[in-house]
Amino acid sequence: MLTPRWTAGRSAPAAGAIGLLAMLAALVALTGCALAPGSDNRPTITFRYSRFTPAAVTVPAGVPVTLTLRNDDPIDHEWIVGSPEVHAAHRLGTEPVHEGRPTEVTVPALSTRRTTVTFDRPGEYAYLCHLPGHEAYGMRGTIYVRAR
Repeated sequence: MLTPRWTAGRSAPAAGAIGLLAMLAALVALTGCALAPGSDNRPTITFRYSRFTPAAVTVPAGVPVTLTLRNDDPIDHEWIVGSPEVHAAHRLGTEPVHEGRPTEVTVPALSTRRTTVTFDRPGEYAYLCHLPGHEAYGMRGTIYVRAR
């Protein structure tokens, strides 16, 4: 009878688990998705074809979360997260760029910005691009803030 050979000091289940983890890591790298939405306090939101990916992120309440906002489009976008009242004001607003507020970020074409936000209360917060026509085209997403 043949005895399987494993990496020195590893049992068959451990070697299988390592292989499975390697395959999952490769899948995550290829798809650009998180294993569990928002399980990370450093999520990346990509802007591509005037869409946000992922369209939903889950983060904990009361913890600083650093978001990487990567614009892969050849046009500028903005990332604004907040309540319905915040978005109503921005739909009518005239600010050409957003800087200095962690929940309002302008991301120029083919560039990356980072912002750190602490959501104090659990809930759902929309993130949108309010540049002309972008929201109507579908440039929206949701941050789900869960209790710790």
